[in-house]
Amino acid sequence: MNKIASPAALGSIMLSTIAVFAQTYDDPQIKAKATAIHASALTLDTHCDLPMLMHSRPDFDVAEEHNPRASGSRVDFPRIKKGGMDAMFFAVYLGQGARTPEGNAGAKKLALELFDIVHHIADDHPNIAGLATTPEEAMALKKAGKFSVFTAVENGWAIGNDLSLLKTYYDLGARYMTLCHTSNNDICDSSTDAKGPEHDGLSPFGVEVVKEMNRLGMIVDVSHTSDGTVWDCLELSAAPIVATHSSARALFNHPRNLTDDQIKAIAAKGGVIQMNMLSGYLKAGDPKRAKAMQALREKYPRGADLTEAQQQARAAEMQELNKQFPEQPATLQMVVDHIDHIVKLVGVDYVGIGPDLDGGGGVTGMYDVSEMGNITYELVKRGYSEEDIKKIWSGNFFRVMKEAQRVAAELNRG
Repeated sequence: MNKIASPAALGSIMLSTIAVFAQTYDDPQIKAKATAIHASALTLDTHCDLPMLMHSRPDFDVAEEHNPRASGSRVDFPRIKKGGMDAMFFAVYLGQGARTPEGNAGAKKLALELFDIVHHIADDHPNIAGLATTPEEAMALKKAGKFSVFTAVENGWAIGNDLSLLKTYYDLGARYMTLCHTSNNDICDSSTDAKGPEHDGLSPFGVEVVKEMNRLGMIVDVSHTSDGTVWDCLELSAAPIVATHSSARALFNHPRNLTDDQIKAIAAKGGVIQMNMLSGYLKAGDPKRAKAMQALREKYPRGADLTEAQQQARAAEMQELNKQFPEQPATLQMVVDHIDHIVKLVGVDYVGIGPDLDGGGGVTGMYDVSEMGNITYELVKRGYSEEDIKKIWSGNFFRVMKEAQRVAAELNRG
């Protein structure tokens, strides 16, 4: 239940909000310590939607620096370097479409095109980056002064009803799969499907999907899934599960966020929750903007399938929407509040970073990849040790990757 604050409390809230938005990241003492830690850590972002942007904009040059507000892009190699990033998981993302033989065939085709884009991000820039599938490969690339391009699948619709495609995608580099997106699919229920649950968690096919992912060593990602799906995955999976871009529901009550009980259970299984930075999952927004955004999504439901003229029309309408209803983003401080909450709840070994850049993520203080160093600054400011910060950046997620491989080897021996 929402409570009405007193005038005095409202005044306090306003002052604290002003203080948050006035936050800077230039205290010399903190900055020096944070810069050193940031450089020595292997910095990993577990969820980025750059391939989707590149698919819709074939002329996008990842080697060129772009203005995030003018271009709509928050990731490219020059800004990756400025942000001190060592590795990112680039998502093969599919917005949910028709669950028909034709729809599934189209999903597979799009997924393969997006894998090709991810591979080209690395292969076309061998002096800057390399493909990675293991923590050890990422560490070797960092030692060589190169950036690691990891791959993942977002939305199990990419496999349709064909279990064998998991092996196809694993062989192409995918090391986790987000089971669904904003709608239910043949694997499981989504946390945000307007129709409500269809399977009450995992479907019978979804049970087989999780088992096959365990056998391959592909991590099960429960971001976007329903509460029932999270609990089914926790019960069924032989390996730890993850939420690659989620937040804490206790701090903001949104179905995309995880409850404290879910966070505890994921941690107890050895998994990790990676902090999302999409404002809509961190704070209440303008309902008029939300309504306008929903109308725009309904008008242009499948971004990757739009013609060039439709893409231009959508961009112009989005620009007008932003003028009429300016975005009021969340702040980096809010994001780190979620980290604090999880650390207090289960410890520092079960949290990481997954901003969802180019998929809507980006907050005041960490608007694009060039500002990733501010995360380390904020953690240092709050008293996190160098060891803990390195766990948050990659140590925790890499632990899960190694455990998934160990479980796969054990299952395949059996």
